[in-house]
Amino acid sequence: MPVAFSPLPELVLATSNPGKLLEFRAILGDLSVALRALDAFPEVQLPEEGDDYEANAVAKARAIADGSGRPALADDSGIEVAALGGDPGPLSARFGGAHLDDAGRVNKLLANLAASGETDRSARFVCVAALAFPAGEVITARGECPGRILDAPRGRGGFGYDPIFEVEHGGRSMAELPPTEKNRISHRARALLCLRDAIRERIERGRC
Repeated sequence: MPVAFSPLPELVLATSNPGKLLEFRAILGDLSVALRALDAFPEVQLPEEGDDYEANAVAKARAIADGSGRPALADDSGIEVAALGGDPGPLSARFGGAHLDDAGRVNKLLANLAASGETDRSARFVCVAALAFPAGEVITARGECPGRILDAPRGRGGFGYDPIFEVEHGGRSMAELPPTEKNRISHRARALLCLRDAIRERIERGRC
């Protein structure tokens, strides 16, 4: 299907995940840039992901910039649990295998934490975002959000591990936060906000 013409400079987002797309658009929506979802470019194939946030984000962004001929923005995110040695980390989206959905992965993490016998429930969300240009340049940024793992899910918002992650000093799970608040303090927000100036300077102003 042909991509619709936009009078604005375009930036391709390296995800078809509805939750991520909402967050990308909420965080970057005030920029004068047309944010395109990955499914607008079905010919682009994403590479297999490994066990390193930055390498994964850069590989995805480069593949999309090369395949679409447009600047691309990718991220790789995960949750790191201290009592599990930092797992599942970059494997968070694949934790437990492809047959598990978000709820299944949450239940597996809670079960593994219970089986560990550890009382330390500290954790953090991590995100590395990569902004790639068709000419080959890549700019990266990292964001983190500290907190702890709850005993059981709370809240109806967000996606992924949000219902079992209590934000540090907040007393609420990530899934209990209003979207406007989450998109100000989350790991993804912190990483993307670091790239706003580059997006504005290089893409919005047509200098890429």
